[in-house]
Amino acid sequence: MKAMVLEHQGERLRRLDRPVPDPGPGEILVKVAACGVCRTDLHIIDGDLTGPKLPIVPGHEIIGRITRIGADVEGFTVGERVGVPWLGSTCGRCRFCRSGLENLCDRPGFTGYTIDGGYADYALARAEYCFAVGGAYSDVEAAPLMCAGLIGYRSWRLTREAEHLGIYGFGAAAHIIAQVARFKGQHVYAFVRPGDAKAQDFALSLGCTWAGGSDEKPPRELDAAIIFAPVGALVPAALAAVRKGGVVVLAGIHMSDIPQMRYDLIWGERTVRSVANLTRSDAVEFLALAPQVPVRTHVVPMPLAEANEAIAALRAGELVGAAVLVP
Repeated sequence: MKAMVLEHQGERLRRLDRPVPDPGPGEILVKVAACGVCRTDLHIIDGDLTGPKLPIVPGHEIIGRITRIGADVEGFTVGERVGVPWLGSTCGRCRFCRSGLENLCDRPGFTGYTIDGGYADYALARAEYCFAVGGAYSDVEAAPLMCAGLIGYRSWRLTREAEHLGIYGFGAAAHIIAQVARFKGQHVYAFVRPGDAKAQDFALSLGCTWAGGSDEKPPRELDAAIIFAPVGALVPAALAAVRKGGVVVLAGIHMSDIPQMRYDLIWGERTVRSVANLTRSDAVEFLALAPQVPVRTHVVPMPLAEANEAIAALRAGELVGAAVLVP
């Protein structure tokens, strides 16, 4: 099979020939039909996230069809379409797993980080962390749901369905969860890179009440905000925009340093909290909700061989929506 492989952080991916792997007990082999390009992939490639398994095949927004099934797997059939997300395995024994907080597992495995991912023709996955994907979406349209959608959904739930919701950084996750928020009757205020008129227009086209630069104040006080952009300087900005008792959710796996800030920004029982990974229940809930909205993903399909170009476009902020690699 062909695979785009990261051999050393900070370098370009190499297109290599690899043997098609055999599924072991509890695993399934998925023929990849599409794999989204996520900002977490960029953080891994650029070295912001340290300690990946190297060499590694990135990619954790996988949509494909099962071609082989390992021993001890139940509930799946050959030919079935499934999605494979970021959280690829957990220990099942630590106190977090036992209490329903598997997203905080002490010994997790992550697709495209510690487990080879979907920038390839085939991918192995633990069956219990794969999910059936219904027919409402094509393969390319479904791919961003597996991380941008799932992390966005978990972040959105922590805002307690705020009436007036701010979203900082209007990329793949934001454009999905803005649709969910509008479906739930919320008013959404989109904060984009200063001067990015295209992103502002995109946000307004999805029903956002207001769209402006991340250096601007919204037209009214917010009940909550989600920060998808990996920019620590946005934390005090979001706190200044949120009312007393509001919450600011940090949705990224990596963020630049948060600057020193005045205590009055957090006073008034404002809450700052992060989001870590996802749970299987998040996936089940969101994949059932998305077709009801219906969430429409804006995607830019690209050949697998152009993975480096897709990463470069994401790094440069040139994408509207999400890039999706197609083997």
